[in-house]
Amino acid sequence: MSESANTGDAEKKSSSRAGRDLPAAIGVGLGLVAMIVISLFYAKTVFAFIVMAALTIGVFELASEMRTGGIKLPAVPVAAGGVIAMLVAYFGGSLEYVLLTFAATILAIFLVRMPAGPEGFVRDASAGFLSLGYLFLMGTLVMLMLAEVDGHWRVLAFIACTAGSDIGGYAVGVLFGKHPLAPKISPKKSWEGLAGSAAVGILIGSLIAVFGFETDWWIGAILGIAAAVFGTFGDLCESMIKRDLGIKDMGNLLPGHGGIMDRLDSLLIVAPVAFVVMYALI
Repeated sequence: MSESANTGDAEKKSSSRAGRDLPAAIGVGLGLVAMIVISLFYAKTVFAFIVMAALTIGVFELASEMRTGGIKLPAVPVAAGGVIAMLVAYFGGSLEYVLLTFAATILAIFLVRMPAGPEGFVRDASAGFLSLGYLFLMGTLVMLMLAEVDGHWRVLAFIACTAGSDIGGYAVGVLFGKHPLAPKISPKKSWEGLAGSAAVGILIGSLIAVFGFETDWWIGAILGIAAAVFGTFGDLCESMIKRDLGIKDMGNLLPGHGGIMDRLDSLLIVAPVAFVVMYALI
């Protein structure tokens, strides 16, 4: 067998085990990092609208994939109400107005779904409530963090710890993963990968705590551990949704990554935990 054939086989095996198109994933990842950092530190409002746009795309991705399972998610009222709640939170509206917006959105989901008749009403409305909480309630907490004077550091810490722990878990899992973490949900997740997630999360969190917030390193370490644990939980939650719907990815918008939801899954679940950790300790 030729050397080129051996190389090709090795690349195929690596790609198969990793489960991603690595060059595309790396390129897209670097582009996202640049966009996040630049907008966070130089145009916070632009970042806020980027998040709103991403979640809006995400809810329509969910709606599209849920249709394969016969679920008709009322995406328009969910997206409209969710974005309004995030705008209220970011631009300084009271929490009472945020809650009122979510309550009005729940009513809108009922109203929009009602003309289609009673068959599947509970199923479709429940999908709307799930997506409203899963995406936009979590997104509203991000807006509350962002609106603070040091909001750029708070959001960067939350995103960097989550993304870093994801990369650490992925790399360690691919190289050393032998003991499945949740084989019935996500066979590629391993306990070794979780350890790698925690290690990278602690490192990134500690660095941001010291140099960004100028506080004790252990506060960042706590955030890093939380990001690793709840980020992995977020991955597993989305894996459950995808397995239930019988799909591999939520979309193909991001080459090497899948859809927007495939990148947001960990972040959405980590958001409330990061919110509590930083407001309690910083």
